[in-house]
Amino acid sequence: MTDTRRPTPEPGAEVRWVGTHLGDVCADAPHRSTRFVGTQVAADTALATFDVTGYARRRNEVWPPERRGASGLSPWIRHGLLTLPRVHAEVRGPAEDLRKFRDELRWQEYARHLYARLGGATGAPLRRAPVVRTSPDADPWDRRMACVATNLDELERDGWLVNQTRMWLASQWSVRDGADWRVGEDRFFTHLLDGSRAANRLGWQWTIGAGTGKAYGFSRWQVQRRAPDLCAGCALRRACPIEDWPDDPDLADIDADPRLRRDPDPQRTAGPTAVERRAAPDAVWLTAESLGDDDPALAAHPGLPVVFVFDLGLLARLSLSTKRLVFLVDRLAELGTDREVEVHVGDPVTVLAGRAVATTFAPVPGWRRHATALDLAEVHPWPWLERPHAGSVASFSAWGKRR
Repeated sequence: MTDTRRPTPEPGAEVRWVGTHLGDVCADAPHRSTRFVGTQVAADTALATFDVTGYARRRNEVWPPERRGASGLSPWIRHGLLTLPRVHAEVRGPAEDLRKFRDELRWQEYARHLYARLGGATGAPLRRAPVVRTSPDADPWDRRMACVATNLDELERDGWLVNQTRMWLASQWSVRDGADWRVGEDRFFTHLLDGSRAANRLGWQWTIGAGTGKAYGFSRWQVQRRAPDLCAGCALRRACPIEDWPDDPDLADIDADPRLRRDPDPQRTAGPTAVERRAAPDAVWLTAESLGDDDPALAAHPGLPVVFVFDLGLLARLSLSTKRLVFLVDRLAELGTDREVEVHVGDPVTVLAGRAVATTFAPVPGWRRHATALDLAEVHPWPWLERPHAGSVASFSAWGKRR
């Protein structure tokens, strides 16, 4: 892989830029999400206009879209254009709705803590292993079902789903059909603008019962409750394949990773508590984990150029939808209107070798792997909502007891 310099994306030409420079490693033809734009302006507007009133009652509503209470902030949160501390502090409203909304933010934080501690081990069942019952060539998502087709269309078009339909599709895939949950999780990851191995894997693990032992069952009852119009117009409404409650999946007990109960190195998991300075930086290295104006390294050095590297080897393995990369390029193009931005395609270690960069710690294995191979001039702390502790992360409730 090379560190070939690429031109800074031009505002308004982001889709074309992705097609030209990254199209060969993507899963589909160049296009953007029909709903989400990956700019700081769009993120700030979405946060400012979100009304949390009714959230507790309507967050799980599915169809029609105007019934929904979900915030839709997750794509910007995923990439750091909105930090969890900022969203937690700025959203205001009725006490019960605010409590439920903040609880969901804490689920996001819990997912990050779990992934920061276990890393790639979250790709294996946490405590119980579902038994795969179907051929890997089968597709458990039957588009003749309106509740499947409508939500898959939204996933592929917008790169987003409400939490309820994520559980529907995951349960249909693994609980009803017995397909390998990791393959389904990859299908989600291909398209979701908020796709992270932290939240995406935790959601699938929870749905299939690999963490709790109790799977989420998907049936017609949920669709009729949350999206009755889908049933009314479904071609299979008189022969519904999810009419009855599904059987519980077979789950085999496994030896759980001991780090679920205790973190032997919470400092490594959480990263620095203060800025670590080794030299004077001459640029800021931004990653896809933290692209917003509030990125600590970016905010600390407003006069320095910004370097962003699309990891070509990683992208070739992931084969993401182009809309995910367009979302990132939206932000790089916006940032390039205010300061110098370098965009590279290649190996981050090769591109950054010998450069004195300031960067923000990111609680993901890829950042640690690259950082270990580089001589970073300055490392800033990650903006945690709650700093990771050494106690149990075996469940959300166990994790929350250490507040």
